[in-house]
Amino acid sequence: ALAALEAGLEGLRINPGNIGPREHVDRVVDAAKANGAVIRVGVNSGSVEKHLLQKYGGPCVEAMVESALSHVRMLEDRGFYDTKISLKSSSVLDTIAAYRLLAKSCDYPLHIGVTEAGGLMRGTIKSAVGLGILLHEGIGDTLRVSLTADPAEEVTVAWEILRALGLRRRGPEIISCPTCGRTEIDLFGLARAVEDALAESTADIKVAVMGCVVNGPGEAREADLGVAGGRDKGIIFRKGEVIRSVKGQDALLAAFMEELQRLLKEKETH
Repeated sequence: ALAALEAGLEGLRINPGNIGPREHVDRVVDAAKANGAVIRVGVNSGSVEKHLLQKYGGPCVEAMVESALSHVRMLEDRGFYDTKISLKSSSVLDTIAAYRLLAKSCDYPLHIGVTEAGGLMRGTIKSAVGLGILLHEGIGDTLRVSLTADPAEEVTVAWEILRALGLRRRGPEIISCPTCGRTEIDLFGLARAVEDALAESTADIKVAVMGCVVNGPGEAREADLGVAGGRDKGIIFRKGEVIRSVKGQDALLAAFMEELQRLLKEKETH
């Protein structure tokens, strides 16, 4: 911890009660103060102290909160208040309950997350439910999506959670419909191609990929640009108004990419 702070680390994740004698805590706090660093106190269901496990009969929500606040008090006793707190559990419901209780118990910034959430699909669902509920209630100042996957996927999921709640807007929003009896194109392939084309874009636009020309333009009327496929042709539309009609899916995709580049250039000039 001391070496990291001396190297310029701006945020330290450490529990003062776990680093040994009093003088160790004093040295870390002094170094954090000298370097203007923040300390994050973090407790999860597997790190609750033994005496609290005995008191509460296990790593329950109340035990996690009491554990975190006891570490925070050690910092407060040394005049250190640049602290944020994390309480994480692999249980979505316990995570929500723990942060709700903690938010009522102190005014420190809270770092939220569902720990050990799982792989890409299951972990995304658990994180979206847990973090979404907390953020909607105004609980949480920073967050981490924990997935057994490429860390880049964690960032993507986190941004999509924030976007869904209207808390952040950066990059395109892609909306697409599920398949149904009216779908007569390779909707999955078309949606993937559009997602790939926009993977690195930061433009604040909404793009729609719809399965049929009957309802597509109306259902995605708010989209800046949309594409919808039919049996022998597809259409491209802006704000619900059809601007092009194209035969063949390959030609439809190529035409859509042309319109997409035109839209992106328009956004760059404004």
